[in-house]
Amino acid sequence: MKLGVCYYPEHWPKSRWQQDAQAMREMGIEYVRIGEFSWSTIEPEPGELHWQWLDESLDILHSQGLKVILGTPTATPPKWLVDRHPSMLAKDEQGRFRHFGSRRHYTFASLEYREECRRIVTLMAQRYGQHPAIASWQTDNEYGCHDTILSYAEADLTAFRVWLKDKYGSVNALNQAWGNVFWSMDYRSFDEIDLPNLTVTEANPSHRLDFQRCCSDQVVAFNKLQVDILRHYSDGRDLVHNYMGFFTAFDHHKVGQDLDVASWDTYPLGFLDQEAIYSQEEKYTYLRVGHPDFGAFHHDLYRGCGKGRLWIMEQQPGPVNWAPHNPTPADGAVRLWTWEAFSHGAELVSYFRWRQAPFGQEQMHAGLLRPDGQAAEAATEAAQVAQEVRQLSLVTGLDADELMALPESGHVALMFDYDACWSLDIQPQSRAYRYLFWCYRLYEALRELGLSVDIVSSSAPLDTYKLLVLPAQAHISDALQDRLNNYQGVLLAGPRTGSKTDSYQIPENLAPGPLAHLLPLTVERVDALPDHTQPSVFGRWGEGKLRHWHEQISTQLPCLLKDEAGKAVLVGADKHFYLASCLDKALLKTCLEKLSEKAGLATEYLPAGVRIRERGKLIFVFNYGPQAAFYRPDNAELVLGDDVLQSASVAIWQRQTAKS
Repeated sequence: MKLGVCYYPEHWPKSRWQQDAQAMREMGIEYVRIGEFSWSTIEPEPGELHWQWLDESLDILHSQGLKVILGTPTATPPKWLVDRHPSMLAKDEQGRFRHFGSRRHYTFASLEYREECRRIVTLMAQRYGQHPAIASWQTDNEYGCHDTILSYAEADLTAFRVWLKDKYGSVNALNQAWGNVFWSMDYRSFDEIDLPNLTVTEANPSHRLDFQRCCSDQVVAFNKLQVDILRHYSDGRDLVHNYMGFFTAFDHHKVGQDLDVASWDTYPLGFLDQEAIYSQEEKYTYLRVGHPDFGAFHHDLYRGCGKGRLWIMEQQPGPVNWAPHNPTPADGAVRLWTWEAFSHGAELVSYFRWRQAPFGQEQMHAGLLRPDGQAAEAATEAAQVAQEVRQLSLVTGLDADELMALPESGHVALMFDYDACWSLDIQPQSRAYRYLFWCYRLYEALRELGLSVDIVSSSAPLDTYKLLVLPAQAHISDALQDRLNNYQGVLLAGPRTGSKTDSYQIPENLAPGPLAHLLPLTVERVDALPDHTQPSVFGRWGEGKLRHWHEQISTQLPCLLKDEAGKAVLVGADKHFYLASCLDKALLKTCLEKLSEKAGLATEYLPAGVRIRERGKLIFVFNYGPQAAFYRPDNAELVLGDDVLQSASVAIWQRQTAKS
């Protein structure tokens, strides 16, 4: 449980660097991320390399005992490089170039740009790979930010045709997989295939899905190019990339396979304000603390992408500058977010940024210091967390590294699959339905029951979990089906599971496709509902409303919930259950509570806005709500905080006996 900060020495006079480094150490900061936007400072002219400023800043940080995460600068290629290789620029869906003047102005598919990246990353790795200050490397910065995964430039078309030929081998196989007989779309060669934009109406969904997969694979290849260089010249240092919230345009699990750690950039207030998932009531209630499950959902998702290792590379320290509205966090919120990350297994929480910039696009984005160099409110909270980590270490008898090594896995697994997300986003059938939001609401309901949840990929081991939730696993691969067949816990498959083949066609036996072996039923018809249409549902497991998606199924399985027409909504017995519709939150919680009981898991209805997370014997309690709340776990001793939690406050308990 360690703290870090993002720092840009090139933005400030050298006379300030020593003072900053000393102040970081005194605050309790141990890690400093630098360099990820510095290409034009390193190389202002082609081949003219200016390393001295970076040499000096690394030496100063090291002299204070700080560990450096050095970013490769490839997210911001300089103007001279763009002018030299204009084909590296991405094009948007309308075919317009995305010009120089901000950041991320490249397409991942550009071979010319990849060679320039290979050159600059090699030069950096050769110079700093064995520098004693370097503890880790960050590749690039926020892949895909500003909608930059899908690009429609010539480089992308070339890459797509190569990708398709490699996948299908023959154009006839592609025509069959895509169903190109429909609307007379057959191709005679791969060279005839265009990108799926600027079509008269909707492009073939199989075409779109393969293009999404191809673009995702370009990110994987781009990242691996840098990883291979860094492993060669800086072996033994952790390699990491910083992902983003509510972002699904590439497969983070595949990128994560080449890295040591997954990190992400968490901005709870900005995302609360801008995301359509949140109701106006939620935006009002959690205005200054953030939604109780935003951070946790992404911590658990990205810990899975990081093979069990998680960092926070950018933690919001105050108002941001990019949301529709940018309120100030409540007192205590930055501390709460930091402890929430630690409770979900984060080894490091790094604040963005050290000092608020007085220039550029982010000059209204807060830092730990104000533009004049004086401490802002979050600096006090960061120092408080550093002191509390030391206090927790004394009470538990565990040092910081041992605290980081505490078990963080839960007994419930929620499967999140990027390919399923793309499939269902391409043809959602209802504007009210989104795969990501449905996954989030399931996660929220599980958390409100006091359960610790892991978010797992479709290839993850499942045998340690007592309850497995498949929100909408559109395609069931043979490998996944085998693991589901052998799974011994309680399984809940949600609506749209098994509804597509790998090539984006409806299975011959209809949904749930191969899962019908475990859940003998057939989805005969679907009803995609607008938000304002919410039919009633009732049965042995409760009553409530249907939302967004409703399937008409045929089955002999026992019926636990029915719709207004008497049609089955939730069916199953023993350990296998199928939910044919999205449900309102109250009924969803009731159903998950009953499934948890069948799985032998204890649940509890937490006070509004309160969440808990267990790590080893430690129980972390958080109050995101606007009012004070009482929570005291059984058989536990208070380590930090109080059993009456004020808004935006934290308590830590240590369990005295094993939980039943």
